[in-house]
Amino acid sequence: MSLPIDTIRALANEHPKPGHLHFQYGTAGFRTLGVNLDSVIFRVGLLAGLRSKKLDGKTIGVMITASHNPEDDNGVKLVDPRGEMLEASWEAHATALANATTTDTLISTLDQLVSSLRIDLSKPAKVVYARDTRPSGASLVASLEDGFRALNIEARNAGITTTPILHYLVRAINTKETKEPYGDDTEEGYMQKLSGAFKKLVAGKPAIPPLIIDCANGVGTQAARELGQYLGSSLPLVLHNTDTTSPGILNHGCGADFVKTQQKLPPSLAAHLRPGQRACSLDGDADRLMYFYLDDRGHFHMLDGDKIAALVAAFIVDLVKSAGLEEDIRVGIVQTAYANGGSTKYLSERLPVRCVPTGVKHLHHAAEHYNIGVYFEANGHGTVLFSPETQVKLAEHQPSTPAQSTALTHLNNLVQVINQTVGDALSDMLLVEVVLAHRSYSGIEWDSLYVDLPNRLVKVVVPDRAIFKTEDAERRLVNPPGLQSKIDDLVRKYESGRSFVRPSGTEDVVRVYAEARVRAQADELAFRVAGLVYDETGGDPAQRPSEFL
Repeated sequence: MSLPIDTIRALANEHPKPGHLHFQYGTAGFRTLGVNLDSVIFRVGLLAGLRSKKLDGKTIGVMITASHNPEDDNGVKLVDPRGEMLEASWEAHATALANATTTDTLISTLDQLVSSLRIDLSKPAKVVYARDTRPSGASLVASLEDGFRALNIEARNAGITTTPILHYLVRAINTKETKEPYGDDTEEGYMQKLSGAFKKLVAGKPAIPPLIIDCANGVGTQAARELGQYLGSSLPLVLHNTDTTSPGILNHGCGADFVKTQQKLPPSLAAHLRPGQRACSLDGDADRLMYFYLDDRGHFHMLDGDKIAALVAAFIVDLVKSAGLEEDIRVGIVQTAYANGGSTKYLSERLPVRCVPTGVKHLHHAAEHYNIGVYFEANGHGTVLFSPETQVKLAEHQPSTPAQSTALTHLNNLVQVINQTVGDALSDMLLVEVVLAHRSYSGIEWDSLYVDLPNRLVKVVVPDRAIFKTEDAERRLVNPPGLQSKIDDLVRKYESGRSFVRPSGTEDVVRVYAEARVRAQADELAFRVAGLVYDETGGDPAQRPSEFL
């Protein structure tokens, strides 16, 4: 069987590649201005079909979203059969297809992929796809559907939904009628699974006070509203920033990325949040979560991904011990260099901590090496992975005491409340609420688990980021030669000092992160290291990075 060349050609001609643009598939898939993505999305439709055929007709997911980005942006990513991110080796294939300059080049590239990957074109191809609420989403879905038509792909439209729900659907579809069904392959199945497990976990606990949710004016609005109906009085949800139709307000002045980068309360919540009350922000596609509260003086306190990791990991370690399984189940946590030093110190005293390069794919893969692997980026994206063997052990283990039985039941319910396919703001929110209920913590007690070291992130524009090479999970520079030793000399001058430099994966900038015991010193260290980076590239001294620029 060969490619349907005539059909592909006719449809591809309707989606020509803009000649002046180069596209790159990265951790977040393709992402750029929505108006530039027509050809890319069409070709992703083709690639999804080939990926499904390569995997004997397993269902592949396609999500059209730009997450926390501004509304004019959009993007697309593929989801592999177990709900995980696209296999890394296929990122290059996606990039090659997206950058084929003409229809003839595109067809030639498809032919080469089929041949080199030994794809049996007679195999079926199945895809499930969805989008967020961005205005460009509808037209991009039409482009994607043309890609499906070109290869006669069996496609299921999941409509407008969150990224984590799409990931859930992919895994649920592919595990249907197997020994390990993940759940009913509908959005209702997702809601029932998470809410049902949550209610069991908080049964018998004192009533949980209402939780304020900033929905970022994004697709998480509808999902949170539906989840609230399933939760009922077990967790009252109060939703804000729920306008998904007015132009220009998605992620604007609200949402998880705003809270993390600005480190302040979304202005729209100022009149609604009382001192001590818990609140959280989702991002535009509901895969990131940031908690926060105001103290008695009205000061803002952020509880980011590092704080979530510390809360959750310590709770799971305690449950494993209480269940009498500490010798059989190894719990570990995975962080990146951006994790706050305070969190790393707190966690390393309780369980193994591993640092990996920035990017969800690195975190997820490393977490799979533990029986229970916890990973959260500081930006609020993360989840907990229970290995298949661990899930069997938890299901079959015979407790010897009532306390062990209770802990075991809690662990089995945690398996259900956690979306293990990807970081999921709503699932993580339920997980946090479970731990707070069991610990009888308010945001204040949670925040006091450890003290964040003051930190600063500075961006340095450089002519060529490719000259900067790193090692040790991006924590040390190996190129340009000698620059790391200069950084080390600076860091030694600051109490609890730490700094690292890494090139951006998407733009010609270098990011400088610094920590120190005192805020002013963290700022000073960051800008002094940024100055070293700038000097290394031979820039104009008049434009050297400064706190005042």
